[in-house]
Order: sequence, then C-alpha cells, then structure tokens
Amino acid sequence: MNKIIIITAPSGAGKSSIAHYLLDKYPHQLAFSISAATRSARGKEQDGVDYYFMQVEDFQNKIEANEFIEWEMVYEGKYYGTLKSEIERIWRENKTPILDIDIKGAMHIQKQFPKNSLSIFIQPPSIEDLRKRLNSRNTDTPEQIETRINKASYEISFKNHFNIIVVNDNLEKACKETETAILNFIEGSDQ
Repeated sequence: MNKIIIITAPSGAGKSSIAHYLLDKYPHQLAFSISAATRSARGKEQDGVDYYFMQVEDFQNKIEANEFIEWEMVYEGKYYGTLKSEIERIWRENKTPILDIDIKGAMHIQKQFPKNSLSIFIQPPSIEDLRKRLNSRNTDTPEQIETRINKASYEISFKNHFNIIVVNDNLEKACKETETAILNFIEGSDQ
C-alpha cells in the first residue's frame, strides 16, 4: 500500500524545518511533495524545487481539470495545492511523500487516505513564541504577521483532528519525536 505522510502546522511553527530534517536523513525512503502555489517565490525558493509557482489562471484551470488531490485559497487570491501527478511521481520512485501543507489541506488528504496516511500536527509552544519566530524571519509585513497569528490561533483549535501532535518547544526534540512516529508508520505492516 502506498503511504502518505502529512506534516501540518500554523505558519512559523517549524513544520518545514522538521520536514527538511527528515528528508535529509532518509533520502531513499522519503521525498518532498512539491506543492503548487500562486504566490511569488520568497528568498532563495526555486520553481520545481520548493513549489511549482503558477499564475492564478493556470491554477484554476488545473482545479477544473481535477488535477489536485487538495487545494485551498489560503489567503485572498493565494492558492496552494497538491497535484495528483506529484504524489504519483513519488510513489513511482518507491518512496513515501512528505506533504508540508496547511491545516485544511491536511484534513482533506487525511479524509481521502484514511488508512494509508499519517498526519502530524506541529504545535508552537505558544502564540507569543510563534509571533517571535515570524518576526525573526523578516519575510512579512507587520500586517501579514498579524494575519498569520490570527489564523494560527484558529488552526491550533483543529490539532486533535490529527494522528499525532508534536509540540515544537525544542527543534531537535520535535524532529526526533516526528522521526520516531514516521519510522513506526512506514515500517508498520500494511493493513
């Protein structure tokens, strides 16, 4: 049975850092599922590596063609989604995809793949800690940070919908906790 690992969290909680740790440690077992997005690249992000950057019209055409496993308009006019072709590409490589996605998308995929997905919610130690992390990134305006903080407070209320909750108060500990859960899931027998 092909499996899927879903890592989700409010923006800034550390899900990408944890996903990168796992991908670096297990390159022959795990592969990063590259999401599609209609936003611009940030910093050193590259098309086809970090995201598939698309125009809104292209993204909407793919929605109409049913090419996504999940998609959301995460912020006004900003679409994110997981292409079916991306998951199939990783499975063809005999690897397990790691999806680093938002809460709604994670819940949607979990519903579609209830038997062969593991969903992990990365929780920040506190909203104040999350605010400090977002400020230290220097990628968002103060207004964008407030939007993310408000969204994070709402998203944390869904944490019990996921298989595992990992509190990221120490990145190394959170990475190890997530790693153990994933290895148990991958190595577990197919039901």
